[in-house]
Amino acid sequence: MEEPHRRIRALHTASTITVYQAYSPEIGLPAIRDGGFPAAWKPGRMTWIKPSFMWMMYRSGWGTKEGQETVLAIEITRDGFEWALRHACLAGYIQGLHSDRGAWQRDLKHAPARVQWDPERDLHLRPLPHRSLQLGLSGEASSRYADEWIMSISDVTPLANEIHALVRDGELDAATRLLPQERGYPAGEELLAHLRP
Repeated sequence: MEEPHRRIRALHTASTITVYQAYSPEIGLPAIRDGGFPAAWKPGRMTWIKPSFMWMMYRSGWGTKEGQETVLAIEITRDGFEWALRHACLAGYIQGLHSDRGAWQRDLKHAPARVQWDPERDLHLRPLPHRSLQLGLSGEASSRYADEWIMSISDVTPLANEIHALVRDGELDAATRLLPQERGYPAGEELLAHLRP
């Protein structure tokens, strides 16, 4: 079956969705231990969450980039995730989707969340023809994320290391078997119409 050009692919249950972030050990390790972010984590800053494991691997270089050595799988409520989508604005102006550039800029300025659709990645971190969602949270959305939506935080750095080693060794089938089994997230048109060109 052909992949839709833009689709949210994620691990999800009836009530939660798993997103990924990568941090320095100073933030990541206390988050794993405590199930929440430490004081060093700044809720005022834009924070990007990624439902796609492979996009997180691309962004963090398999957890090897400086400041991204600890890869977290963060299970959050679907209610929270969908609140963010409803209150999000596309990160870029799209003619036809927005009435004009000024309207988009006003929406972006006031939106507590923003969405980017970035090329999904294969095991060699090369871009694929279909795109996955990244969700940026700031202000109210960032605070809600940290204080209300997080159900659990787990360390997937060892998984990233294991898959990366298999890819380096050319064991692509074995690497694929270890990937999180992401599937299409059931986001209806009312959630995504303002976010999909």
